[in-house]
Amino acid sequence: MSQAWAPRPSDAATIHAPLPATVHRGLVASGAAGTRPRRLSGNGTRRPADRSRRRPTPTVSIVIPAHDEEEVIERCLLAAADQTVAAWEILVVDNRSSDATSSIARRVAERHPDARIRVITQHAQVGLIPTRDIGFVVASGDVLGRIDADTVIGRDWVEQVTAAMRDPAVGAVSGPVAYYDLPFRGPAVSDDLARRALRRLGRRYPFLYGCNMAIRASAWREIRDEVCPDPLDLLHEDIDLSVHLYDAGIAVRYLPAMRAGASARRLSSSPAAFNAYVERFERTYAAHGIDEWYLRAPQLLLKAAYWWARVLHAVVPARRAAPAPAVRADAVDTATTQQPEAVPA
Repeated sequence: MSQAWAPRPSDAATIHAPLPATVHRGLVASGAAGTRPRRLSGNGTRRPADRSRRRPTPTVSIVIPAHDEEEVIERCLLAAADQTVAAWEILVVDNRSSDATSSIARRVAERHPDARIRVITQHAQVGLIPTRDIGFVVASGDVLGRIDADTVIGRDWVEQVTAAMRDPAVGAVSGPVAYYDLPFRGPAVSDDLARRALRRLGRRYPFLYGCNMAIRASAWREIRDEVCPDPLDLLHEDIDLSVHLYDAGIAVRYLPAMRAGASARRLSSSPAAFNAYVERFERTYAAHGIDEWYLRAPQLLLKAAYWWARVLHAVVPARRAAPAPAVRADAVDTATTQQPEAVPA
């Protein structure tokens, strides 16, 4: 549901405090049995995962659409590169950025050659969907990870996705998000419990979350000619994907251990801009002729969170200049050790 191309609010910089390294480390789960910690290189940084070994199955490409994301793209890439199981490749697809997004991404790629970071430019069309699609077409992995430029994935994110996708019945996965820059001090707030509740309200049309999702490349090829092009940029591209996957009988699984952090910067936008964003839910389902009452729940939750955040901004303005809070390992519900919930096709 993340639309990276929405106009940036004038006060967005107030919640773009530097993200400490503890955020990324804190998102890692306790780790699978037998997982060995990565050794450090001479300068104290972690050595990248060994890519000289046999190609893992399935491989995971990470696709990051980006437009004017110079403030966040570096930490996004560093998190994607620092994984217990290395991504097959990391693709930044730059859509007409007017800032230093591409140059920063290339600099990170040069400093971390083993991470296989590539920068692709998509200037033919403006918009998230054509930019995402170019990344999906270019990617060579068996699985297409899709995150936003402000996403900070946990250190075992690729490992979790790879494990889930070894089940041939699974076509796509999505996990919880912890919002690391809400306007108050303390650990990041996860949406895991809310997502579990929404999954139980209704099993039809389980939606993916654009800033933390992955789809099997074969599943994408099956629906790519059916997904909505949305030239007017009115829909939620991730919900559109979810609808087409469901209609094709491809199973979407919610994976609680597939954890990521994301910015809550949209909560600093104007009421009019935020309402326009929330209305994308209704428009997307209406475009597909879907009218299920429980699918309106995310809209209500987002509106409540928006006004709650604005009150906090007014009450604790000093938080705006404070460092971003660390995300502890328990920021996401510790109940994620249970088996992930699969949605049958």
